[in-house]
Amino acid sequence: QVQLVESGGGLVQPGGSLTLSCAASGFTFSRFHMSWVRQAPGKGLEWVSTITATGLTPSYAKSVKGRFVISRDNAKNTLYLQMNSLKSEDTAMYYCTKNGTGESGQGTQVTVSS
Repeated sequence: QVQLVESGGGLVQPGGSLTLSCAASGFTFSRFHMSWVRQAPGKGLEWVSTITATGLTPSYAKSVKGRFVISRDNAKNTLYLQMNSLKSEDTAMYYCTKNGTGESGQGTQVTVSS
């Protein structure tokens, strides 16, 4: 079955950086667009970024554009999210999702605080 395992979250100071990873298994990773979404405390899910199956033409939410970079390594079945210039409003649980089916992992917590 589909498994998505996020990692790389943690506590970081404002202005800092983190890189999230999502290890995928149970499906042909290279055939699917993949996304990152997040959920801040007390709020709904927010789409963050999507990357096509081939890794071309990524798209970003306005709130993260210019600060976050999505990428993938189809040989390693892994999705990444490089997060730079982090702000307190980026604090959330981050999930990777398989486009088309909406399946996601258990998430990884990112907390931006001084």
